[in-house]
Amino acid sequence: MQETTRLAGLIQERIGDTLARHRQALEPLGRDAEPLLDEALGFLSGGKRFRAQFAALGYRAVRPLDMSARVDGELAAVLDAACALEFFHAAALIHDDVIDRSGTRRGRPAVHRLFAALHRQHDWRGDPEHFGLAGAILLGDLLQSWADELLQNACDALPDRGAAGRARRHFNRMRSEVAVGQYLDVLEEQQSVFAPHTEQLERSTRVLVYKSAKYSVEAPLLIGAALAGADEGQEQSLADFGLPIGVAFQLRDDLLGVFGDEEVTGKPAGDDLAEGKRTVLVTLAREHLPPTQRRIFDDLLGGDLEREQVSILQRTIRESGAVDRVEQMISRNVDRATDALRRAPIRPDSAEMLGRLAERATRRSS
Repeated sequence: MQETTRLAGLIQERIGDTLARHRQALEPLGRDAEPLLDEALGFLSGGKRFRAQFAALGYRAVRPLDMSARVDGELAAVLDAACALEFFHAAALIHDDVIDRSGTRRGRPAVHRLFAALHRQHDWRGDPEHFGLAGAILLGDLLQSWADELLQNACDALPDRGAAGRARRHFNRMRSEVAVGQYLDVLEEQQSVFAPHTEQLERSTRVLVYKSAKYSVEAPLLIGAALAGADEGQEQSLADFGLPIGVAFQLRDDLLGVFGDEEVTGKPAGDDLAEGKRTVLVTLAREHLPPTQRRIFDDLLGGDLEREQVSILQRTIRESGAVDRVEQMISRNVDRATDALRRAPIRPDSAEMLGRLAERATRRSS
């Protein structure tokens, strides 16, 4: 636990140092740029750092890493790669809130809402909402750029160019998969009707895997392991562990998106229902509903929902048995990952830490 706490602290320090360095470099642009840079710091000041920690543990699974050492050389490279994932994640969340027209994130206004409020505060010309969207898109783009720089710094620090190349390929593939997965998610919301159950479940699962599951756990593990010089067997074992944990992680997120406590999650209860997300949870809930109830369910999903309508949808999902089925899916995926971890040719102390981190990621309440 002490080492995990030390790692989280090092990651936050590295994020702060990186933002400070960029801020200093951008000083010639003047004070008008400060709100954008302030929000970069504000958005990156919270979070659980799961992706960064999985990356660091992916490295440690293959090669020893002294967390108490001075932050330079090997440790600095690992922290840069870990922080690259946090910057990428922040950018993805900001863009996701724009796409979903979300009002809040982590208990505070979404970035596009903050910039719209800034426009109103100063009584600027033009449309505050458009300015808000522009500011959020640009901040997300900026954070993606800084994520790429961090990953490149990590790769450049490695004497093993083959390892650096493999880490870069994992990172590049992750970015492509997340973007296309996000597009598939948006596409699902545009469909006028649900597909037949088997097809819809496959489509919902595909979005879950590529928009979130792979980049939440598997990709960070593989990036970290590649930097450490992992062989093919070690990478495959970590993928066999990481993908089911990522699936369980996102299934838990889907449950929280419908039933989570707003004061804990920082987002309104039933937010995914108002956004019309065709998640695995929603797809399973529809399967056994009588035709009339299913039509009512479909008509409400994605609408401008009152609190009572959210409660109706929540109750319908619970009574359908979908929550229990998703909990069973989470448990099966955790069991599958645990079995893969038990057989993985990696360092035993890191395997134990990976198991604990996976438990936290899949049993969380926010």
